[in-house]
Amino acid sequence: MVYLELLWSFIQIGLFSIGGGYAAMPLIQHQVVDLHPWLTMNQFADIMTISEMTPGPIAINCATFVGIQVAGIPGAIVATVGCVLPSCIIVLLLAVVYYRFRGLSLVQGVLKGLRPAVVAMIASAGLSLLILAVYGQRTIPAEPLNLDWIAVAVFAAAFFVLRKWKPNPVWVMLGSGVVGAVLYALF
Repeated sequence: MVYLELLWSFIQIGLFSIGGGYAAMPLIQHQVVDLHPWLTMNQFADIMTISEMTPGPIAINCATFVGIQVAGIPGAIVATVGCVLPSCIIVLLLAVVYYRFRGLSLVQGVLKGLRPAVVAMIASAGLSLLILAVYGQRTIPAEPLNLDWIAVAVFAAAFFVLRKWKPNPVWVMLGSGVVGAVLYALF
């Protein structure tokens, strides 16, 4: 039964996550944390972090890791197939339609209209993870100044470095991890 739930959950995620892995984060969070309490929010944040760091698409990596956590290797296979299958079918159908109707202004209008929605979904996922990192919970508490100041400092420094010098994000993540480990050990 858990395999069918995994398959259906990740088919839904794969079907409605237009815009890539970051746009899928709120959908994955809703399915695996809220709807089916397979993971806690902290476990979800850890899986998202690992999915980001490992090679490959973040949504597929996340599906694989969630599947392993819930039902082992067979669960990983089922969740990954569920995540990929809708995309494969949709891309094949869209390729046929786009090839046939690519000159129509309606098609171009639809593509331009999807961009703001994708940005909003990515921003929502990013804000959820930022709030979890700096407050240690999913929502902003009644005392909003009760922050994890080390997390805020590491975030601000990493953001500044990324915007100012534009290094490879992998090095920024590694550096942030080292700095965070040192600061948390000291304080």
